[in-house]
Amino acid sequence: MTTETIAFKQKVAALFAEHEILIKKNNSPCGDGNGVYTRWQNPILTSAHTPIFWRYDLSEKTNPFLMERQGVNATFNSGAIMFNGKYCLVVRVEGNDRKSFFAVAESPNGIDRFRFWDYPISMQETSRPDVNIYDMRLTAHEDGYIYGLFCTERKDESLPDDTTAAVADCGIARTKDLVKWERLQDLKSYSGQQRNVVLHPEFIDGQYAFYTRPQDGFISVGSGGGIAWGLSRSIKHAEIPEEIIIDAKEYHTITEVKNGQGPAPIKTEKGWLHLAHGVRNTAAGLRYVLYMFMTRLEQPWVVVHKPAGYFLAPDGVERVGDVSNVVFSNGWIMNELGEVFIYYASSDTRMHVATSTIDRLIDYVTNSPEDGLCSAASVKTRNELIGSNLKIMSEGLFDE
Repeated sequence: MTTETIAFKQKVAALFAEHEILIKKNNSPCGDGNGVYTRWQNPILTSAHTPIFWRYDLSEKTNPFLMERQGVNATFNSGAIMFNGKYCLVVRVEGNDRKSFFAVAESPNGIDRFRFWDYPISMQETSRPDVNIYDMRLTAHEDGYIYGLFCTERKDESLPDDTTAAVADCGIARTKDLVKWERLQDLKSYSGQQRNVVLHPEFIDGQYAFYTRPQDGFISVGSGGGIAWGLSRSIKHAEIPEEIIIDAKEYHTITEVKNGQGPAPIKTEKGWLHLAHGVRNTAAGLRYVLYMFMTRLEQPWVVVHKPAGYFLAPDGVERVGDVSNVVFSNGWIMNELGEVFIYYASSDTRMHVATSTIDRLIDYVTNSPEDGLCSAASVKTRNELIGSNLKIMSEGLFDE
């Protein structure tokens, strides 16, 4: 064995050793949180978590300098599901070439030690090939399948000379094992482009139910927008003839520019628990935050509780990345203990987790004040809280 070969093998071994240290790094909670949820110190997935053999050619003959041949730029916007006792994420992995693909990463505890499966998902294509696919929402449906709904992006052929013009549609695929996926027909609707579409986990009147986000353009919602609701008689040829807005955009709120459903809602005894994202514009660009609301058990399209403002916003290093000042979630898991793992991406770059319980989230959604939509109402609500607390304090209930 030559000196060069020995050195090459040592470099490869060092790459794998460093990667294993990263994968096995323990995560720790960030203090006691805010009473609603707890953030965790370390990102759970970054580009460095992707397997070494995805990025490097490990042959000394074809890659004597051990260069990274196919780099990974980001790991973010992950769908989530409990599968075979593991916390599984279907991650949006973006290569250095700006193309995204899906890959499964699993963890034994939901907060660290996420490890990618050997191969990414080879997603089938329809008769209209995708240019880019991303942001999968997972739904374990009562029909027995796990469905993945995602955005499929294609060039807008009506503007052939505009290399930035794109069209967004909702792609649909289903699986039983997260490995083999059956690609179905893209969702058909009559409200412009579609992004952030989520399948409800139960039949409604014998039909498949969808949370949609109609919009006029690829980026701008235009006259559309808001979280909508629609039904389809078929899933293989999903078609929504009519959509109704169930959670509209509002002026001077966190959803002023646009909003969209996050993951599929969680069913609780009080109602369906929803996680969504809201977008507003600032002098520094768009700001994405997460918010929550609840809908009726029997009528999942009717909102009954919606706390004012955001549930979770970018904080600290989360504000920095490819698209700064953004948090986005399309996956959460409730385990058999009632613990909830909220998986969110920061700035289109990396994945994080925040943990809570179903009881805490129900309490937050049902008992937190709603938005009065003006400063006077906001002050009135806060003064009521202050007055109540000052009375408690004056009674000396906290004196030792």
